[in-house]
Amino acid sequence: MKPARFPSLAAALAAPILLGACTTASAPGPVQVTRFVAGDAALGGTTLFVESAPRSEADSLQLAPYKAAVAEQLSRLGYTEQGRSGARRVAQVSVERFVRTDTGRRSPVSVGVGGGTGSYGSGVGVGVGINLGGGARDEVTTRMAVTLRDVASGDVLWEGRAEFDAPEGSEAAGAAGNAAIIADALFRDFPGVTGETILVETN
Repeated sequence: MKPARFPSLAAALAAPILLGACTTASAPGPVQVTRFVAGDAALGGTTLFVESAPRSEADSLQLAPYKAAVAEQLSRLGYTEQGRSGARRVAQVSVERFVRTDTGRRSPVSVGVGGGTGSYGSGVGVGVGINLGGGARDEVTTRMAVTLRDVASGDVLWEGRAEFDAPEGSEAAGAAGNAAIIADALFRDFPGVTGETILVETN
């Protein structure tokens, strides 16, 4: 099977990213989700290992809750976690987080390292933004990308990216709550319609 070739993610997400910039800070916004599915992909019902995406910080404490949330969602979808050597599928996870002020300006300081994943061809950083402005309406933007690959062939079977904003200091902006919300949205109605961008309301 040839590796899956998907449309440009930048084009697919151009409109929703603009929408996200206008989200109010009063409550966690809906999660913007885009997914791509290989036409002949065999999904679910096999062994799985969840790892950091290539060029991500493999032992990052910031990434750990997101990998755990992805593993939980995939286990509900019929995957069984195993060690890397015994898994038939691998899920590669990368996360970017930064603070955006009410004027749309991003915090200029971030912690973490860059990472790339899947066939989108765009890097995704792993880190946590540090707010230097201190405004009450500042928001934490989280972007997570997950690539599901066949271990034997290396083929991409499924890719997804999710993004949402939460008020800084809220439960939804904290690592545990943040990871649970974005992973739940990303895998809602899995595998999804390829190339379609949807808004998933948070609970």
